[in-house]
Amino acid sequence: MSFTNDQKVLQMISTRFRRFVPALALPLALALAACGDSAEGEGPAVSNKPLAEIPAPEGQQWSQMVQVTEDDGYLVGNPDAPIKLLEYASLTCGACANFTQTAAEEIKADYVDTGRVSYELRNQVHNGIDLTLAALVRCGNPESFHPLSEQVWRNFEQVMGTAQQNAAGLEAAMTRPENERFAAVAESAGLLDFFASRGLSRDQARTCLADTESVTAIAERSDAQSAELDVTGTPTFFINGRKVDTNNWEQLQVMLQEAGAR
Repeated sequence: MSFTNDQKVLQMISTRFRRFVPALALPLALALAACGDSAEGEGPAVSNKPLAEIPAPEGQQWSQMVQVTEDDGYLVGNPDAPIKLLEYASLTCGACANFTQTAAEEIKADYVDTGRVSYELRNQVHNGIDLTLAALVRCGNPESFHPLSEQVWRNFEQVMGTAQQNAAGLEAAMTRPENERFAAVAESAGLLDFFASRGLSRDQARTCLADTESVTAIAERSDAQSAELDVTGTPTFFINGRKVDTNNWEQLQVMLQEAGAR
């Protein structure tokens, strides 16, 4: 798959979307210039001794417990964990896909399930397909957000390849009435079938995507939070509120361990 061609498709979609979603102008620039850039910031505090594990409520695992935060992130794990890992990610970012493929299972099994680390995921929206995907992964219950996001990243070449193959259909989708455009994009990009095969029915997806106010609010939050926290690329990570200078799992894992998750 040609990354250059993918960029052209995403840029075309984003340009069209910006005609009725002005908040996408900034994320477009971020998508084309900064996906996968390392974050710049301080490292996390270092703990002199390991933190004790914190048991989950009886009969449960921390990695199965999810809540939506006040910043519209999806936090998995112990909400009172002493180490709080936050990731800003784009669903159309190859570096984010690589991170998930490399690290997602280990984060949950070795860190979240100990109760010492919570893991919050927030979307940074880069383009129109990204926004459509962000709406779709939110369409079910909160517990489905992380698994559906992971499915997008684990099948990244398929998802982006299908979108690339139907550029004309995506362009035509932009001419549809406003409350039909996101669903038309999802249809043209093969996303309705992709999510239907993973438990989100086509009718349910269309209903979510017809809620234009809720969908565009995702992009607006992305803009506002990116500006406030200086998130200029994806993936970007924070540990206990401090932006860390890595997007590499091996380095991030050392930082979590230095913070006491060992």
